[in-house]
Amino acid sequence: MKVAVVGCGAMGSVYATRLSGGGHEVLVVDAWPEHVAAIAADGLRLSGPDGEHHARVRAFTTPPSEPADLVVLAVKAADAAGAARHARPLLGPQTMVLTIQNGLGSADDVAAEVGPDRLAVGIASGFGASLRGPGRAHHNAMRAMRFGAHAGLGEARVESVAAAWRAGGFDAEAVPDIAAMQWEKLICNVAYSAPCALTGLTVGEVMDDPHLGPVSRAAATEAWETATALGIAIDVADPVEHVRAFGAQMPAAKPSALLDIEAGRPSEVGVINGAVPREAAKVGRSAPVNATLTALVQALETRLP
Repeated sequence: MKVAVVGCGAMGSVYATRLSGGGHEVLVVDAWPEHVAAIAADGLRLSGPDGEHHARVRAFTTPPSEPADLVVLAVKAADAAGAARHARPLLGPQTMVLTIQNGLGSADDVAAEVGPDRLAVGIASGFGASLRGPGRAHHNAMRAMRFGAHAGLGEARVESVAAAWRAGGFDAEAVPDIAAMQWEKLICNVAYSAPCALTGLTVGEVMDDPHLGPVSRAAATEAWETATALGIAIDVADPVEHVRAFGAQMPAAKPSALLDIEAGRPSEVGVINGAVPREAAKVGRSAPVNATLTALVQALETRLP
């Protein structure tokens, strides 16, 4: 499969390196000229618990006019629609587009750019990755990738995406209801994203803190209640148990929202905690815990250097 990864940051570098190692023809597109130059000269280098990987891939700052079989949008949620628009030279009649972002809402924006019937949505769970310099990335874990159709993409085509990722060494599956899995992940993310971003604490520290722990659990419960009211078929009987089990797997982790704040850039809290009150409003409900946490993080972001 010919795969174009648009957005070759930390996660995009993990995807591109492993997909190349799985036998796929991979090219990457990224806005950082030094990163692109390093990849073009010496390939991508990825380190992690499973050792060192080196992938020779083509790299561009502007997408070449050559259709790919699969275009992967590995960018922040706020950039997803723009990345889809930027990637149009890579789209042929049969090209599939896979968008992998945190939170809810960005897939709808991507579908408006590329068409809903070619779009798959991906969920990455249990990943931690960082760029160590131009052409060099590191990952802490690679747990699970799940893929589903946004609208009209056929089951066989979604399975072909999952198969491509399995060839790259990922725990990857095609699922019939990606929306349910998005909400199951969101319930965990809202428990820790904003609380960690506001305090600088890790997942485990927030989970066990006598003051923040109840707030974290309330945010998760509110998301769970919203999903239930929306009729989402989530497989979560107890949201508190769900988020504690999640947190126990990675107590030292810093959510991406905290990493963004530490780096002095806006976070994705608007599509994580902020998604809950927007979705709740669709069924006449409110989500005051998540609305307040979102507002506090966004106020913090206005004061970033």
